[in-house]
Amino acid sequence: MEVKLIAHTQLSEDFWYELSTKNYGMAWDLTENKITNGQAVALTAIRTCYSHNKPSEILVKEANKYFYRGATDDKGGTDADRLFRHIVNSGHTSTLEHLSFTFAIEGVSRALLAQLTRHRVGFSYSVQSQRYCRFGSGDKSGGFKYVIPPSVEKNDHAYREYELAMIEIQNLYDELRFLGVPPEDARMILPNAATTNLVMTANLRALLDFYSKRRKGRGAQAEIADLAEKLREAVVAVEPWTDAFFEQA
Repeated sequence: MEVKLIAHTQLSEDFWYELSTKNYGMAWDLTENKITNGQAVALTAIRTCYSHNKPSEILVKEANKYFYRGATDDKGGTDADRLFRHIVNSGHTSTLEHLSFTFAIEGVSRALLAQLTRHRVGFSYSVQSQRYCRFGSGDKSGGFKYVIPPSVEKNDHAYREYELAMIEIQNLYDELRFLGVPPEDARMILPNAATTNLVMTANLRALLDFYSKRRKGRGAQAEIADLAEKLREAVVAVEPWTDAFFEQA
């Protein structure tokens, strides 16, 4: 399994220009003070609900108050961190839907895909097609790839039987194609273990909900629990402030 972050929420160039040219007596700088784009967007969305300022003015007029003052709840960080904690703890997480992340997810089983696509609100999927992609031994794919569950991999006898079954399925797929069966019908014999690739986009609120249900220790199957951890790692790498919210999910 490979998970790569393709894109995530960024401030637009035009908005950056406005921030740099308007003079509101601000002393803040996003990059110098390690304020992420996600934090800037989150603050804008959250404060829009409570502020008389226009959304386009939130950062320039309120950044000093939130990003340059210590948290008033005595739990560490800035007052922006305090605000983010308050929003998550109060359940007003619709404001976090404005942060989105797009991932390349590669080499996961069709069984995982069936579980993953049960998460629909806040998620978008584009999946490799078994109808249009061919998985014969002589095709560009070189045959279908498959996932081996840990319980099978650690059992020598089960592993041998599993491998023989996958070989037999590949041979039968090849035979069906040789007999003129189109790929869209031959694919019917491919197992849940067959791998697929997809592009997935999800907002932060949806990802936190997904993680709370699929993280290790919550009864999730090993493969999707592993995916949950990789998604968390990818998000936290670009938006470190979110780590605490994954941890409490």
